[in-house]
Amino acid sequence: MRINDDNIEVRRNSMQAWLLAARPKTLSGAAVPVMLGISLAVNDTQMAGFMPVPALLCVLFAFLMQIDANFINDYFDCVRGNDDETRLGPKRACAEGWISLEAMRMGIAITTLLACLTGLPLIFYGGISMIVVGLLCVVFAFLYTTKLSYLGMGDLLVLVFFGLVPVCVTRYLCLGGAGQPVTCESLTVSIACGLVIDTLLIVNNYRDIDNDRKAGKITLVVRLGEPLSLRLYLLIGYLSVFLVSACWLYDAVCESRYLLLLSVVALVGIYGRLHGLTSRSMRENKDKRELNKLLGKTARNIFLFGLITALAYVFTAFL
Repeated sequence: MRINDDNIEVRRNSMQAWLLAARPKTLSGAAVPVMLGISLAVNDTQMAGFMPVPALLCVLFAFLMQIDANFINDYFDCVRGNDDETRLGPKRACAEGWISLEAMRMGIAITTLLACLTGLPLIFYGGISMIVVGLLCVVFAFLYTTKLSYLGMGDLLVLVFFGLVPVCVTRYLCLGGAGQPVTCESLTVSIACGLVIDTLLIVNNYRDIDNDRKAGKITLVVRLGEPLSLRLYLLIGYLSVFLVSACWLYDAVCESRYLLLLSVVALVGIYGRLHGLTSRSMRENKDKRELNKLLGKTARNIFLFGLITALAYVFTAFL
């Protein structure tokens, strides 16, 4: 069976269908927090005592959980009838018939199991508490789509599970686990990471504001309305830059790490500039279907934020 998505021809339950359902563009949101956690650990150790195996496991776990969350979202939104013909966002696999509901249930079970198996060895580095962390990630991946996103808590979950948890836990594991405290800097960077990734959720929910209202999905964007949501998008991106820059300026003054001053310029000049341009495009846009292009640009901005920040910490570790 073949189903057409504009100019895309997709065979039912094919590899192409599963690739579309996995939403590869969203993987930058999974990569950036782990990348920052690894770079903080490198900065703390100068590679002396840095543990690469948990770093790799954290990357794999993050990617698998992101794909799992996308499958869960695809399935339950289809079952609820949210992904109907009025939806403005990219087409979804179950709603379009690219993947059957039965196959998607199996896909969710497999990716959940693979994520758990990938994360299980982390108990050797971080102790039994890693089981609790892993279970929370799985449970909230389901709760986000099935309940919490309808209560306007999606943005808070992004801050926790795309900021605080992956950044701090990845750093903790790469440093060897036991006895490694959460520093003020790692906490600040993790909050900044969660905020910058939340810009992607804001674009998504801003585009779908009318559809969400109709479905009874009370996102933060629905609560705030369009004008305030546009301001929030701009604000949290700049707040992320401020938080990281404040850490770097403090380190430059107190620890004579002046290369970080150039990093501030790079972060403000590259990410800050692009974020401002994307925000302006979002504000001037009259056709919400065009916001799908801004999703891609926002994902690009997020990746650049993570890359610049991670490189700054890695380079200053050895200079």
